[in-house]
Amino acid sequence: MRLSFIVGALMLLSGCANTSAVLDELEQVAGQVLSEGGELSINEISQGLKEALSVGSAQVVQQLGRTDGFNNDPVAHIPLPTALDRARKVALKFGLADGFNSLETQLNRAAELATPKAKSLFIGAIRQMTLTDAKGILQGSDDAATRYFQNAMGPQLAAAMRPIVDDSLGQVGAVRAFNELLTQYRQIPFAPEVDADLTGHVVDLGMQGIFYYIAEEEKAIRDNPVKRTTELLRRVFGS
Repeated sequence: MRLSFIVGALMLLSGCANTSAVLDELEQVAGQVLSEGGELSINEISQGLKEALSVGSAQVVQQLGRTDGFNNDPVAHIPLPTALDRARKVALKFGLADGFNSLETQLNRAAELATPKAKSLFIGAIRQMTLTDAKGILQGSDDAATRYFQNAMGPQLAAAMRPIVDDSLGQVGAVRAFNELLTQYRQIPFAPEVDADLTGHVVDLGMQGIFYYIAEEEKAIRDNPVKRTTELLRRVFGS
């Protein structure tokens, strides 16, 4: 609770730089709280928050960026897009469902391949982010920092991940499989038309899975001393 208040004060300080009265008041409050837990500076707390997200994202990349990291995960597994799932139900009646099942696996393989390649994007976004909205951190839960990061940087990260995922879909054969599958599917009489953005689908759901587990890591760092693997994390979250 105290750490959330400190971080919230820090974020509000950065967003109200032109309001000296607010700055003075928040600096005084932050200083009082900091003095209770040791000689932590505002900069250390800021860096501690970013390091928690960096450590958490690195752990998640290792967890999800391996074979079956997405495919066998009950939370992160990427299902077929809705249009393709409806088409699979139609194809099932004609013995063509296997192709759809294989494509679903390939979508997860693409996410597993893309995740390690996107690691530098996550780390870079964390290090460069400027947090100006204190409300989510100040009044939020144990995953408040992750959720703020997701809301503030999510669109930019999604745009940066699209070419990585697009390349990964090609590498695992998902694009070729999709085109071949549509050729077979369209031979079914009166089959509904299918249109799906595979890249966008994998990016959106892949990032959802990544952020879900980053939030879990953030909570663990806050709650569990064993997860504080650096001196800075021990100092900031230990207090």
